[in-house]
Amino acid sequence: MTQRDFAAGLPSIETANLVLRQITDADVPALFTVFSNAEVVRYWSSPALADLAGARALANHIDESRRSGELLQWAVTRRGEDRLIGTCTLARIDHANRRAEIGYALARDQWGLGVMREALPALLRFAFATLGLHRIEADVDPRNVASIRSLERLGFRLEGHLRERYFVADEVQDSFIYGLLSTDTPRTWDDPPPT
Repeated sequence: MTQRDFAAGLPSIETANLVLRQITDADVPALFTVFSNAEVVRYWSSPALADLAGARALANHIDESRRSGELLQWAVTRRGEDRLIGTCTLARIDHANRRAEIGYALARDQWGLGVMREALPALLRFAFATLGLHRIEADVDPRNVASIRSLERLGFRLEGHLRERYFVADEVQDSFIYGLLSTDTPRTWDDPPPT
């Protein structure tokens, strides 16, 4: 699949308990809930959203980026409920070099419930099997221990430490770069999702 394949929309990705689907205008309030929470965006390279207009601009950016093929970002919802509780992203997709970056965010009230433990392997299966990618990278703040644990559980390996890479809200942030190859073993992202 190429970027043109997503100009009309994203395919849904379903797991036992979740549905990853295209983000719509109706998701703007939920996007605001997720990305305005200071704890959720604590280790992001951009500040928390200040208002609903910022969430609307984010939704528009996500849609425009999907159309251009620069970024594919799904709403994470629970099966049987259509409320956005987080997002999963493939960004900086480089088809020539068969690589992309992974990103994810989850509403604060959903932390610790196993949502990303189920969503991320499904996203990786899509990236490797459907898109034919070979390498997925993750850029994570070294202080984000929960995210690092999630990546390492999936088989990502630490490949670099970039010092003072970001300046967000008057704070300097380092960056760890993690990588996962489609050929890495064990292929934990290939395991059946939890039920």
